[in-house]
Amino acid sequence: MIKDLTAQGDRVTRIGSTGGFLQQGNSTLLLGLQEDRVEPVLTVLRRICQHRTAFVPVAAAPAPNNVALYNYLEVEVGGAIVFVLDVEQFVQF
Repeated sequence: MIKDLTAQGDRVTRIGSTGGFLQQGNSTLLLGLQEDRVEPVLTVLRRICQHRTAFVPVAAAPAPNNVALYNYLEVEVGGAIVFVLDVEQFVQF
C-alpha cells in the first residue's frame, strides 16, 4: 500500500502498533495532502484495505492436564479508519 501511495507522489509516514482485542499488528499511516489529493489516496485505500473474516482462538477452559482448550471465534478484520482534517498551518523544516 505504501508503495502504491508513494508511486503516485504522496509522502507517507508509517507507525507500527498492536491492536487491543486481537493483539495483532496494525499500521497507522500519516499523510499530509493538498485537498485535490484526498480522493486519489482514498481510492487506493479502498482498493487495498478490504474487510475479511478470520478465526481467532479464544481460551475456553483449562483441561485437567493444564493444557488450555480453545474455541475459535469468527471476527471481522482488516479495513481502515480514515480521518480527514483541515490543517490550519503546516511547517516543514
